[in-house]
Amino acid sequence: MPAQFLALGDSYTIGEGVAAQERWPAQLVARLHGQGIAVDEPRIIARTGWTTGELSAAMDESGFDPPYDLVTLLIGVNNQYRGLPLDEYRGQFRALLARAVALAGDDPERVLVVSIPDWGITRFARADKRDAGAIATQIDAFNHAACGIAQSASTRWADVTGISRDPHHRESLVADGLHPDDAQYARWVDAIAPVAATILRR
Repeated sequence: MPAQFLALGDSYTIGEGVAAQERWPAQLVARLHGQGIAVDEPRIIARTGWTTGELSAAMDESGFDPPYDLVTLLIGVNNQYRGLPLDEYRGQFRALLARAVALAGDDPERVLVVSIPDWGITRFARADKRDAGAIATQIDAFNHAACGIAQSASTRWADVTGISRDPHHRESLVADGLHPDDAQYARWVDAIAPVAATILRR
């Protein structure tokens, strides 16, 4: 039977500004198919602008069919963007991760947390006269919190933040001045696919 894949997140997971097949979860499925790993199309629970609290509320209203063989979680950029407290993020992220583990059949090694990209290098941030250094520092703090919680829960981690900061691709790899385009998402999949493949080959 093909593996069941659930992707939880925000604009980065739903792929704001790109076609459905160019979202990174869809590209991940295509990449895994190319490696001989059978995976169904991803079930995506994500929307542009969602914070941890809004993702949790949406999950309350969603029907699920667990256990999922792979659950990904990428959330937090809108907490940072809105200036919400880091301590609040920690608590809500920990609760979301626990829900993700439950949806993965209580197997934490089937849950993959993806780091938050840095939007401070985008045209949107520059046009809005945002402080790129301050954004980077805050994104690092949120990622440090998420990574620590993921490790404590024995879940997996994939880092795409460095890719998002690549100075050679700031203009060419941004779909709408803020969100990644299909080419940057493909680079994300370079980082995510090896971890996902390890999970699904267990």
